[in-house]
Amino acid sequence: MNDLNTGLGKQGSDYGRNDPRPKRTVEFSQTECTHVVLYDSINDSGRLFGGRLVSWIDVTAGACAMRHTGQRMTTASIDNLTFKRGAYLGDIVVLIARMTYVGSTSCEVRVDSYVEDQEGFRRAMNRAFLTYVSISPEGKPVKIPYGLEVQNFVEEARWDGALLRRENRKSRTKIGY
Repeated sequence: MNDLNTGLGKQGSDYGRNDPRPKRTVEFSQTECTHVVLYDSINDSGRLFGGRLVSWIDVTAGACAMRHTGQRMTTASIDNLTFKRGAYLGDIVVLIARMTYVGSTSCEVRVDSYVEDQEGFRRAMNRAFLTYVSISPEGKPVKIPYGLEVQNFVEEARWDGALLRRENRKSRTKIGY
């Protein structure tokens, strides 16, 4: 039974620690991608086209998920895609993907996107959470061979958040979207 007040899911507060699978850390699969905003990536306002950023986010998160699982992954959902700041022609955009949760056949990846200035200072521009499903060559869901080793309270909070988002996705599915 889930307790949404504490964010604890079916696995309770063990944060996957009782998962019998071998584990990989968040750091193991963390993925960072860097892009320069070029003419083919801007809209008519001179800003980075949102669809291009979403594509970069999906590719970065997918690479993170594949690194963790060692398997083929497919995007199941994108949650909380929030645009906080724009990027413009010539800007450097940095995306950092980290695992937040690993279930039996699916996992969640958090991607933080930044605009980086010439001194290397990064300003947050976007955060998104993506769910991936591990699939066979035939496209059927398969078990993920590695659990997630949650090492600190920040990673525990991210795990709890992933469980809450998972419950929200399930409830949305029940009402038709």
